[in-house]
Amino acid sequence: QVQLVESGGGLVQAGGSLRFSCAASGLTFSTYAMGWFRQAPGKEREFVAAISWSGGSIFYTDSEKGRFTISRDNAKNTVYLQMNSLKPEDTAVYYCAARPWNSDYDPRSYDYWGQGTQVTVSS
Repeated sequence: QVQLVESGGGLVQAGGSLRFSCAASGLTFSTYAMGWFRQAPGKEREFVAAISWSGGSIFYTDSEKGRFTISRDNAKNTVYLQMNSLKPEDTAVYYCAARPWNSDYDPRSYDYWGQGTQVTVSS
């Protein structure tokens, strides 16, 4: 049984930082690309960042580039998302997801999802 368990969400002031972790089990982590997505109330789930199985290919949206950093540790079956310079518009539930091998922007291409963790950025 595949499980993705996120941690690290919370309440932070604008300009602050948070670091997410997503621990995976039940799959061969080193053969899966990992993505981070978020969903704000009343909005569709949107892509935030993704990293390929080896870590050699990384993608961000333009609004996150330079503020967010995705990384992975295949020895620990864990993917991370470091978020700096947070803005109120970053408020959302953040999800990690897994798909085989290479990254993708489309959430529909991911096979497994975590339960989500809430981030609230106050102004």
